[in-house]
Formats: sequence, structure tokens, C-alpha cells
Amino acid sequence: MRIKNLASLKKAASREIILAELPETIRLTHFANAKAFKINELVRSIHQQSFEWYGFTLALREAPELVIDLGLPVNEQNREEYVSVEAEKIAAYRDSLPDHLIINGWIHSHGDLSYRHFSPTDATNQAVVLDYVTAGLRQPVAKVEIAIQDFVFLCQGSYRPEDLRRGSVSLITDSPVTRASLWETVYGGFCYAIVIGDEGWHEQEIHYKRRGILTGQTSVGSKKDAELVLIDDGRLLTNSDIEMLGSEISSKLSPVTSVPPKLESM
Repeated sequence: MRIKNLASLKKAASREIILAELPETIRLTHFANAKAFKINELVRSIHQQSFEWYGFTLALREAPELVIDLGLPVNEQNREEYVSVEAEKIAAYRDSLPDHLIINGWIHSHGDLSYRHFSPTDATNQAVVLDYVTAGLRQPVAKVEIAIQDFVFLCQGSYRPEDLRRGSVSLITDSPVTRASLWETVYGGFCYAIVIGDEGWHEQEIHYKRRGILTGQTSVGSKKDAELVLIDDGRLLTNSDIEMLGSEISSKLSPVTSVPPKLESM
């Protein structure tokens, strides 16, 4: 049950109990890392030019913090300096995954651009991806006290109708209560974001979203320049993997040569 007006009753100095920590580093297998830069290489060789593309970072459902693979969906727009991500496409790709895999973030390339950072255009795409990813990865991360002024305690069968006019919130119990506190569960999720370039550079961030189950209060945050930790899981990028990647790039990525409506801000 959501109490719409409860948020206005919450004081700034509420107590919080941490239930779980969200990741502060991005753990990525050597296989996934090699695959990302191989896509860049194949884009140049297959399409005879460098342009932006995007994909999703994938994890096992039981280990959502470790990126084990990359998924390449059909890209909506591939331009030299611009790529867009649509919510419907994320949902469609998520539904195409086997049950044991989940999306825990996204990755895109700036190709041969000299701009080696996330751009305002990326931030727009990131907001779209964040909503979808955190919806699937959310977990209880905290209990937060909802501090209420004029909290009135009433006992079932022993209060009068006019007693309900008192206080901002009334708690009706089956036995007398003189003191209580109200704590809501806060659910949180994370989303990885990685940008790479043809010359081998990379930059990464972790984005977070928290939402209170009662108040509906939502907050977003991010960890800029997050550390990337490579993990050896024994899997290597084989010739068969590269051949399959080439087929995907040919069918899913198509460069657009017209003038883009929006360019990466430099």
C-alpha cells in the first residue's frame, strides 16, 4: 500500500539502517572486455568506417554484479557521432534473453572521436537504460525511519470519532501503544555504463536508483570514474565467436550518413 501524502511528513534527519551495499566497482570478465574492442574493430572492417554503436552488459541472474558477456541488439541509429537507445528496444532485447541472463548495464563506443568522456547525449540514453535495468535488479538496501509529527496512537474500540481529527497520522492498534516508530523499506538498484574508443581507451560509471516503498520517494546518483576490475573466468574469444560477431554487426548495425539531429556535445 502506498500512502501518497506520507512523504511530506518525513523530517530531514531520519535514521537509516543499511541492509545491503550496491557495487562500487565494475567487475568485467576478460572475455567481455575483449569482445567490446573486437566489435569496434569489426565495425571498421565490415562497414569501412568508424561510428557509434551500443550494446548491453550481461550477467548471470544469480551473480548480477559480474559482467560475463555483451549483447548486441538492433541499433536504432548508428551515426559517426550519435547513437540512440529506445525503451521499447531494451524491453524487447531483455525478453529475448535466456532465463539465466540479465542486463546489468550498457556499453557504447565513441568510435574514433577525440571526445573520451560521457556526453550529455549519453546521459539521456543512460536515464532510459537506468529505469529498465534497476527495475530488474532492485533489492532491499535500507530501512529508513519516517519521522512523523503529531503521531497519535489509538486503541481499537476505545476511541471516539473526534479523536481521529487529532494528529497528522493515527495508528490504531488492538492494544494500547504509547510509543512507536515507522520504518519503510528502500529498494535500490544499479546500472553499469561503459564507453570505449577505437584507440583502446575506456571510461565507466555506475548509476544508482533508490525508491521508498511507502513514500515513493525516489533518488538517483552515480559513481563517476568507477574502477574497472577485469576477472579471468577462463573463457576466450574464439574464431567462432568472432565470426558470429561479424554476422551480428552486418545485420544489426547500419551506419546513417545523413546529418544527425543531435551530436555528441564536445
